Amino acid sequence: MRAPGLGSTTLNEIASQPGGLSGLFTSSGRNPYIRRLKPPAKEYLLNPDQALLEQDLEWLDQPNHHLLTIDQQDYPALLKKIPRPPAALFIHGRPELFWQAQLAIVGSRNPTAGGRDNAAAFSSHLARHGLVITSGLADGIDSVAHQAALDAGGNTIAVLGTGVDKIYPARNRELTNAIAASGALVSEFPLGTSARAGHFPARNRIISGLSLGVLVVEAGIQSGSLITAGQATEQGREVFAIPGSIHNPMARGCHRLLKQGAKLVETADDIVQELGSLAEELAESIKSVLNANQQARPVEVSTPTPNISLDPDYQHLWSSLSFDPKPVDQLIEQTGLAANAVSSMLLMLELRGMVEAHQGGAFSRK
Repeated sequence: MRAPGLGSTTLNEIASQPGGLSGLFTSSGRNPYIRRLKPPAKEYLLNPDQALLEQDLEWLDQPNHHLLTIDQQDYPALLKKIPRPPAALFIHGRPELFWQAQLAIVGSRNPTAGGRDNAAAFSSHLARHGLVITSGLADGIDSVAHQAALDAGGNTIAVLGTGVDKIYPARNRELTNAIAASGALVSEFPLGTSARAGHFPARNRIISGLSLGVLVVEAGIQSGSLITAGQATEQGREVFAIPGSIHNPMARGCHRLLKQGAKLVETADDIVQELGSLAEELAESIKSVLNANQQARPVEVSTPTPNISLDPDYQHLWSSLSFDPKPVDQLIEQTGLAANAVSSMLLMLELRGMVEAHQGGAFSRK
């Protein structure tokens, strides 16, 4: 990842070949990709900066520090399917969150007071319903969405345009530390990478790629949030926009998205009702990985929509639910199922109107 000129596309192509990335070092000139590499990349692979590599390894030795590569089973399933997925992700925090259902909330760096209020209200409500709130840690709507998710006792992921060891903007130090402690910071850029203008459009494809959908709260015509929305459309994700006053310049980007086919939302429940198909896809990806790891009983799946009368995992979870709210941790303990599987199944049951989310991350039968 540190070799100059080796972007994610090239790394992913090499990783898909017999021998994978290690083939660059073991097969020498027999690997066809060796001949395609430019001289700076070849030189770096032969003579890497050992001091930097030692720093990377020392960072990875610390608690809650991870490097997740695209050839690992735990790599986020939805992200893997986008054009140009990151070859690897540096993660500071909880990697299991990347397998839970996420909604991206983005918008202006200079929102109106109403925009801030909307971002906080939507983020808080959706976080309490079990969705992980994903954004880019920028000033304005991004930061409000992250903070509201944390305040609601929910989970949030910040996708960075820097290395995960860099805090940008600097005024977000306290928020960054809070996200690292209970959520996750993630970046495709190597440690020590500073903020550069070109990094943020690349970061935006990860924000949308991780998520079931993207909510744009406020955005001007030139807003980077419109880039995220465009990438979401290309990736097959849902795009949502909140309408505003025709006199508010921060509403014009949302109005453009609505003209282009984004879904108009007035309440957070409007979003929950639209996320079914991708949530089902995520649930099936989780189930296949759990089965592969023998962490769950093999299940025959004949249709993409779970049927709790046929699926033993859903049946087990359903029997643990009651009409009194139960915290997710208690449901995980009672069922013995993995945390990411329980979260995904609860969201699916909620989308089908079978369970109800309560404040503090508890669920009950509806």
